[in-house]
Amino acid sequence: MKTKKVVLGFSGGLDTTFCVKYLSEDKGYEVHSILVDTGGFTEAELKRIEAHAYSLGVKTHTTVNAVQSYYEKIIKYLIFGNVLKNNTYPLSVSAERLSQALHIAEHAQQLQADAVAHGSTGAGNDQVRFDMIFHILIPGIEIITPIRDLQLSREAEIDYLKQKQVNMNFEKSMYSINKGLWGTSVGGKETLSSKGMLPESAWPTQVTKTQEEEVELGFVQGELLSVNDTHFAHPTDAIKHLHSIAAPFGIGRDIHVGDTIIGIKGRVGFEAAAPMIILKAHHALEKHVLTKWQLNWKDQLAAFYGNWLHEGQILDPVMRDIEAFLTNSQQQVTGKVFVQLMPYRFQVIGIESPFDLMNSKFGKYGEMNTGFTGEDVRGFSKIFGNQVSIYHKVKEQHHAE
Repeated sequence: MKTKKVVLGFSGGLDTTFCVKYLSEDKGYEVHSILVDTGGFTEAELKRIEAHAYSLGVKTHTTVNAVQSYYEKIIKYLIFGNVLKNNTYPLSVSAERLSQALHIAEHAQQLQADAVAHGSTGAGNDQVRFDMIFHILIPGIEIITPIRDLQLSREAEIDYLKQKQVNMNFEKSMYSINKGLWGTSVGGKETLSSKGMLPESAWPTQVTKTQEEEVELGFVQGELLSVNDTHFAHPTDAIKHLHSIAAPFGIGRDIHVGDTIIGIKGRVGFEAAAPMIILKAHHALEKHVLTKWQLNWKDQLAAFYGNWLHEGQILDPVMRDIEAFLTNSQQQVTGKVFVQLMPYRFQVIGIESPFDLMNSKFGKYGEMNTGFTGEDVRGFSKIFGNQVSIYHKVKEQHHAE
C-alpha cells in the first residue's frame, strides 16, 4: 500500500515539531516539511531548522526564499495604499501568513501530496487563512491540523515529544516573537488583557541611538529604492537598510487592538520601524503629487484592501482590481522624502518632487494665485454653491407658506 504524502508548513517550533512526529509515527504519513522565509530568519537559523526537521524524520525539507515575492504580491500594495489596520498596525503577521500559505499550496501541488498540514491552534486567525487558501488552490486535499484537532495544551505536546526522545529547548519564552520583513509581532502577559504595555526588555530591538538623525528616502513610482545616498536593486533591500538605521531609535513600537476573523478582539505588540516610516513618508509624498480625489478614493479602497487581506481573502479577484487602481495611482509618486529620526518617534519634515503640485508657478496658498482672478472666484463661488442655495430658498419658502 502506497504511503500517503503530507506537506507540512514548518517553523521548527514546538507545535510543528509535534506535527512531524505525530503525522509520521502515529499516522504513518510521509512528511515533507516546508519553511517559507518572509524575512524573519538568518542563514544560520534556516540551516538549524533544516537539520532539526531531518532529525525528526521528515522525508524532505524545503526552504523557500519568499522575501521578494512577498513584497511583489503583498507589501508593495500595502505601501501604495498606506495601509494601517485600525490606523495603527502595518499587517506584519497577517500578510506573512498569506504568502506562506500560497507557497505551501504550490509545494503540495508539485509533490502531488495527499494532504497538507499546519500547526495552527483553534483560537486565532491563522487557521482560517491557511485553510481557506488551501480550499481554493488545492480543493479536495485533506487538511490536517493536529494541534487544533486534538485540542492540545503546551504541556501535553512537551510530554509527547519527550516520550519520543526529541531533544529541543522546551522552555517557553516570556514573549512570543514573530519576525518578518514587514515588522515583528510581540505577545506576552501584558497583551492578554485590555491594559498593559510591554516593558523595554521585551522589545526585540533595544534602544541604542539617542542623537537625532535625518534620513532621505527616495521613491520611484511609489517604491522605495534609495536611502540617503545608497541606491538598491530591489525595494526589499532598501526596507532592510532603513530598518537597520531606524530600529535602534525604538521607532515603530505600539500595541494593536484588533478584531479577529472569528469574532473576538485581541491585543498584540509590534515593532515596525521601517514600515511605519515608509508608510508615513510615502503618504506625505502622495499628498503633494496626487489630486484630492485620487487621495480620497485611495483611502477608501485601501481601507477595504487592508481589512480583506487581514481576513485572508488575498485570492478574491476584487483584490486584483484594487491593486490595478493602486498601481496606476503611483505614476507620479516619485521624489525624495526627508525624515527626522529621534528616540521613540520620527517626523516627516518635507519632500522634493518634480511632480509637486504645491508649485509656486501656480500660486502660493494664502497669498496670491496666478491661474485666476478674484472676479473669477467671485463667480465660481456663486455657481459652486448654487444648488445648495436653491435648496435653502425652497425650504424657507415652504415654511413661510
